Amino acid sequence: MNYRFPVRVYYEDTDAAGIVYYANYFRFMERARTEWLRDLGFEQDVLREEYGIVFVVRSASADYRAPARFNDLLWVTGEIRKHSRTAMTIAQDVYRQDDDELLCRGEVGIVSVNIESFRPAPIPGIILEKLKHAD
Repeated sequence: MNYRFPVRVYYEDTDAAGIVYYANYFRFMERARTEWLRDLGFEQDVLREEYGIVFVVRSASADYRAPARFNDLLWVTGEIRKHSRTAMTIAQDVYRQDDDELLCRGEVGIVSVNIESFRPAPIPGIILEKLKHAD
């Protein structure tokens, strides 16, 4: 595990049964990836303005293991599984903090794209190195 981000489940995150609505796990994963970059010194708007790139989601999958409920405290993790010049695959798991139960196992494919052309663009080396070696 390279990164761990805390999330609290709010009422708005739950469905009629009082459990986290399945699509919201992807929102939690997005927050964790954004905060991971921020903790490493890279803001999304700076990436766009200074590097001319944005990261876009190419693919996303989730395997739901157990429900999260209103007011649960969660950990959302992130770890680069593989990468190329322009893309990376990030494994992201969601655990309940109280008992460390794995609730959701996810994988997200990210592509770096040029902000003007929206064509794949190289991930700046400094960003990839910091992501790969973050603890």
